Amino acid sequence: MRPITIGLICEGKVPPDKRVPLTPKKCVEAEARFPGLKLVVQESPGRCFSDQEYRSLGIDVRPKVADCDILMGVKEVPVSQLIPNKTYLFFSHTVKKQPANRELLRQVLAKNITLIDYELLTNEQGERIVAFGRWAGIVGAYNALLTYGRKHQLYELKPAYQCVDMEDMQEEFFKVKKLPPIKIAVTGSGRVAQGAVEVLNLMRIRKVSVYDYLYQDFNEPVYTQLRSADYNRRRDGRVWDTPDFHRNPQEYESTFQNFLPVTNLLIACAYWHPAAPKLFTLEDTCRAHFRIDTIADVTCDVNGSIPTTLRSSSIQEPAFDYNCQTRQLEPAYSRPNNITVMAVDNLPCELPRNASRDFSRQLIDNVLPHLVQEHGPDAVVERATIARNGQLTERYQYLADYVAAD
Repeated sequence: MRPITIGLICEGKVPPDKRVPLTPKKCVEAEARFPGLKLVVQESPGRCFSDQEYRSLGIDVRPKVADCDILMGVKEVPVSQLIPNKTYLFFSHTVKKQPANRELLRQVLAKNITLIDYELLTNEQGERIVAFGRWAGIVGAYNALLTYGRKHQLYELKPAYQCVDMEDMQEEFFKVKKLPPIKIAVTGSGRVAQGAVEVLNLMRIRKVSVYDYLYQDFNEPVYTQLRSADYNRRRDGRVWDTPDFHRNPQEYESTFQNFLPVTNLLIACAYWHPAAPKLFTLEDTCRAHFRIDTIADVTCDVNGSIPTTLRSSSIQEPAFDYNCQTRQLEPAYSRPNNITVMAVDNLPCELPRNASRDFSRQLIDNVLPHLVQEHGPDAVVERATIARNGQLTERYQYLADYVAAD
């Protein structure tokens, strides 16, 4: 392969993200697997893997990495830190025209930067090949049970971010035995939902069918996993069609009202399109049949599929209350009749070492082979390239009005 140098940049976004694209051991593995590849790490006081952990394995750690061919981070790079004429890989959060990152994309274009977004790296079937989703689900489900326990004064779990790693967090699972016979609904079937299910299974919470969940009573806590077809239907009554739902979500309506009278804890992990129906309405939350008192919105789409997610929350203060009578947010656990919502928007940061190991594995296996080829990046990388030579690429021309707007 052609000689190429990749620099792992120090995360600049505030609050700082502790995750890394490549762990020290994975840097060594990548250099061995791809002859001609050199990895350089920018000094950082905040990473979950210290500078010394990289140095001890022979990885070059230095104050600046501006001379590298490709600069690789995790979160959005602050505009003031963007280096002109470079190639960057990070999560830009711009392809949905997110207002907060409009100026970031403007400056990427102005500085003649090539921007490759991890979120857009897909295989030929359109499936993502690198993601932190599993860890969002793992931490999200843990936080769901932590929040429910605190709300009902059943037990106190150590926050995930205070755990050294997943193994340390699992030491807390035994406390969940104090759960009453509640019903837990998990929405989604992708990486995020599977991460949540992984935790519920490790906690030995029993999984039941959707039918039994709706119509049977249990003397122990149970959960069910809901696919889109379980809580949506076509408005015109035609038979369910999953590909059509993804293509035309506006043609569907929610049937989640079937689950409102029997669900105590909702763990929302399903991807949501802005044209798709919301699970319920704010009016529903004040009705007698609305039984949900705790929601873990792992997807964390503000004003999205979960109407009570009126804002995101932080790792240090993960929950807030929604008062259906006043329609106002209140401090977490303020009143017993409030709905308590956990809506942390950067959940994988709570277990950064585990999440980084997983991401590194995917990056080496699924992305680097396409990025460091002899003749340069291929179609996989091209599909994920938002900007090049000061212009939006053809695939992302729809963002032109977004960057031009006031």
